[in-house]
Amino acid sequence: MINFLDYDFSNKRVLIRVDFNVPQDKSTFEITDDKRILAALPTLKHILNKGGSLILMSHLGRPKNGPEDKFSLKHIIPHIEKLVGKEVLFANDCIGSEAQQKSAALKSGEILLLENVRFYPEEISGDMNFAKDLASLGDCFVNDAFGAAHRAHASTTQIASFFPNDKMMGFFDECRNRKRRKNNKKNSTSIYCDCRRR
Repeated sequence: MINFLDYDFSNKRVLIRVDFNVPQDKSTFEITDDKRILAALPTLKHILNKGGSLILMSHLGRPKNGPEDKFSLKHIIPHIEKLVGKEVLFANDCIGSEAQQKSAALKSGEILLLENVRFYPEEISGDMNFAKDLASLGDCFVNDAFGAAHRAHASTTQIASFFPNDKMMGFFDECRNRKRRKNNKKNSTSIYCDCRRR
């Protein structure tokens, strides 16, 4: 796994799995709790500051019969734009020609949001061909979807196999791992000192 904080994102199209499965008002689609989006901001801003562009993948709700407007990620675009302070482009599908064209045209600092990955049953089944189609959109992969990272879905787990040298966890997880390694080092030093005293 590559170190997120040390990776060179310059001019890279960064395919990032976020967890924007946020609660909304059923009539207005207004977001009622944006904690999950806020949690992703350090990762998103780090990549943008390092010269990368963002291709955001997420699920929303539990659609059972393909695309449904109430589960479309297009409704959360205004809120994302408000938080990141940038325009967010949108692809009406997460794979296919439109997604390919819009991702290929991305410039450094731009953001593209793909439509709900769960509009395809292949997402939950972990279909490798679906994961391959998603992977073709980016130059590297970042998994920042902590709430969904434990699931063996196409966009969280299977997709990583298509980025053998360019896959990593997001900002929060990397910082947590560094802190854990630092604490482990301190603990091992303490044990060593105790042994010397004896």
